[in-house]
Amino acid sequence: MPLKIVAAVAAAAFLSACTVNPYTGEKQAGKAATYGLGAAAVCGLAGAIDSGKHARNAALGCGIVGAGVGAYMDVQEAKLRQQLEGTGVRVAREGDNIRLIMPGNITFESNSYNVRSNFYPTLDSVGEVLAKYGDTDLRISGHTDNTGSRQLNETLSQRRAASVADYLSSRNIDRSRMQVQGMAYDQPIADNDSEQGRAQNRRVELYILPKAV
Repeated sequence: MPLKIVAAVAAAAFLSACTVNPYTGEKQAGKAATYGLGAAAVCGLAGAIDSGKHARNAALGCGIVGAGVGAYMDVQEAKLRQQLEGTGVRVAREGDNIRLIMPGNITFESNSYNVRSNFYPTLDSVGEVLAKYGDTDLRISGHTDNTGSRQLNETLSQRRAASVADYLSSRNIDRSRMQVQGMAYDQPIADNDSEQGRAQNRRVELYILPKAV
């Protein structure tokens, strides 16, 4: 009986964690939802070994939580992709984490850490989603190219990340959710030997992370 119940609940959680591919219209499971189904099977075995009521309840809860994290992040990812389409901000999914890559040329004036006023609506859209899905932590990292001194780039990258955090805070995002860091030129995503590569490296990244439980 416990295994049947666990299987039914796990299947229901798995299906609820599926999302519709916006390009094909087909229903598909998020990666974390798949992991959640596996967690439900493992927890179900634990419940079957111990026939006590508490063990069965713990097994059921374990499976649901495993699938729920994936579903929670899947919905946010889909909403962010919808809101940020055409803005120049790239949305990347990395396991249970979501990464927003904000190119410096659309976010800041050259050699400035003040957010461009025409970028406000984009950050407003990000803030709207972050406010709705509050069970996440945020890591905001500033990045530069390798032009100039390390001290200059460390300061600039830190201030740019802080400017994004300050703006989101003004949109009712709890500042305690945010970790701000300046990475200078230590984490390039392109070749600094070309102007095109340096332009890609000048960016702010916002990681959306499930809260640790």
